[in-house]
Amino acid sequence: MSIKLIAIDLDGTLLNKDYIITPAVKKSILTARSHDVHILLATGRPFVGVRQYLRDLELDKVGCYCLCNNGGLIVHANNGKPLFETLLDHKDYIYLESLSHQIGSHFHAFNHHVLYTANRNISKYTIHESFITGIPLYFCPANEMDKNIKFPKVMMIDHPDILNKAIERIPKEVYKLYTIMKSSPYYLEILNKNANKGKGVALIAKYLNISRENIMSIGDHDNDLAMVKYAGIGVAMGNAEPILKEVAQFITNTNEEDGVMVAINKFLFL
Repeated sequence: MSIKLIAIDLDGTLLNKDYIITPAVKKSILTARSHDVHILLATGRPFVGVRQYLRDLELDKVGCYCLCNNGGLIVHANNGKPLFETLLDHKDYIYLESLSHQIGSHFHAFNHHVLYTANRNISKYTIHESFITGIPLYFCPANEMDKNIKFPKVMMIDHPDILNKAIERIPKEVYKLYTIMKSSPYYLEILNKNANKGKGVALIAKYLNISRENIMSIGDHDNDLAMVKYAGIGVAMGNAEPILKEVAQFITNTNEEDGVMVAINKFLFL
């Protein structure tokens, strides 16, 4: 089985605890690229929060792509222009923002370039998201939101104890309407029902005419589950959630121990 596409999560996978790509991991990715393997960074972050890593890995080129917002957007890596979009509309935004109040969680929403919050008591986790990714943060009351804006994803965010209690209050029918998953103990991601990382990797694979048997996906959290299950070789990081390790074909080292490099070196030339 030859690997032609490697989909790699960022936080907790490609990046160590200091949000850095180690030299060993970078070398393994550049080696894979030199053997004509497509590298797809697949992240919950918006494009603005990925650009520096695309540059670091020399992926900011024509013919390279990036999966952002957990699959709500797939963009050209050289300029961020959308290749595929699977979005939420204004009605979704109003419903989910209202739901966040009902269940007791802070809330924010992304369009392609901006992070919006309608919470006057802005969550520290919203501020953290803006700081880590570099996406501009705007306060906008829900009833003033532009009805023409569409959203790759929205998020319920809070302290884990508060968020977990809020999640328990989400009506079951909401899970039938949307893709809902945790990306960290304090982030619950909500997307269009047809958007997740697995479906995003499948779109890129079809676009590039690559069979799923020739794909490796590497991740660490619940939002990586779909792409790890979809790939011919699904890899869980050593620091991954238990559910991911259960479905993976291989468990590599942690993100502090060059786990991405270990996985690439093990499977690249099979």
